[in-house]
Amino acid sequence: MSGAKALSLISVIGVLLCILVCVSGFMGNGVSFRRKVTLELNPGLNLSNAAPPEFDLLHVRALGDNDTLHFFLCSKGAPAVLLVHTNSTESSVQVDWPTFGSLRVVPESSVQYSRALVFTRLWEYDDVNNTAEPQDFLPPYDLKDFIWSDLNSTVDYTLHTALLCGKDSSSSFSNVSFCLDFSAYESEGREEAWPSLLHSANSSQLRVWLEGVTPRANQSRFSLELQTVSEAGFQDRVDVQRFIDDEYTPSIFQVSQWVSSPMNSSSVRGFAQWKPIAYRKPVPMLEDATPCRNSQPIPLAQPPPSGLISAYFTHNPVTSGINISFSMAEDPFYGSTKFLSWTVLIGMGAPPSDSFSPLVIGIMAVGLCTPLALIVVGGVYVCIRKRKDQQLGYQPIN
Repeated sequence: MSGAKALSLISVIGVLLCILVCVSGFMGNGVSFRRKVTLELNPGLNLSNAAPPEFDLLHVRALGDNDTLHFFLCSKGAPAVLLVHTNSTESSVQVDWPTFGSLRVVPESSVQYSRALVFTRLWEYDDVNNTAEPQDFLPPYDLKDFIWSDLNSTVDYTLHTALLCGKDSSSSFSNVSFCLDFSAYESEGREEAWPSLLHSANSSQLRVWLEGVTPRANQSRFSLELQTVSEAGFQDRVDVQRFIDDEYTPSIFQVSQWVSSPMNSSSVRGFAQWKPIAYRKPVPMLEDATPCRNSQPIPLAQPPPSGLISAYFTHNPVTSGINISFSMAEDPFYGSTKFLSWTVLIGMGAPPSDSFSPLVIGIMAVGLCTPLALIVVGGVYVCIRKRKDQQLGYQPIN
């Protein structure tokens, strides 16, 4: 192969690589499909002939082209978020008020998948050796015993958000809050505040924070207990996805995904996704970030003490649980700021996956195309110079 042909081949390959990098990065940045999202508080409750319940049930209906997602946020017992996916655009909700004896999404034959995430306990431990290894636990805070705020005053029907805060009667929690900040989405995007999880129209988000608790030990750290509940025939696992771009969450190069799959199958039907990071101040900053770790899911014999779970899952549901532990060795203890926040995404189908950000795409394009341009320019110069020499032929000495 001649030098000119080799150079041409290199040029073509290089240009294709540059185009591939740019296209692959920007393909995932377009707006995906949209859902029409509506919120309803305590669906079907008629206050004219019944006393208001001592809890709230928020129903979020996300209507697609040929299916519907139903999200429920409930404050009876341990707070929980339930996701129900139906293959109908006409599916609706039936609630047995005022006892909340049952909750149904009808027609029941349209239900394709159901899964709930329940916040059951908050654990505090005395990290006397400053190793951030959960041990020497103090008596837990059972979230089922908390007194939860009225959702009616915090629901935003335009932004599709709601804030649920709970307080315990104990001295440590009498003037403080454990809060769940709920958001539903019409399309793909991400929140500006870190950890800036990528969400889709098939997901909702909960930002969880703990504020103002009086530590019961000098070196207190916290761990959050979560449980999932689904119909029989599903299994849970936690996957870790790694990537090289940390633009949206600085210093974090992975995401954890608690996924649900049918037995003997690797296909994902539902997920809870988070980045292994928490923040020690209300406005997330890099210097206030602290890592978090999770245990592996373990099967549990009994469903969690949640009114939403007992009302919806009536046929031997499958329950599993994990703990999310916050902080690492040598990190400041909880008492240094008396604040801790963590964010989790809940959704149907495969979890959203980050593509390269425009900044990284630009860096990669420059890194690939600049050397290529130098090679091409240098090669063209060498070929032109060589061709001139051949045209001149041999010249006499004198």
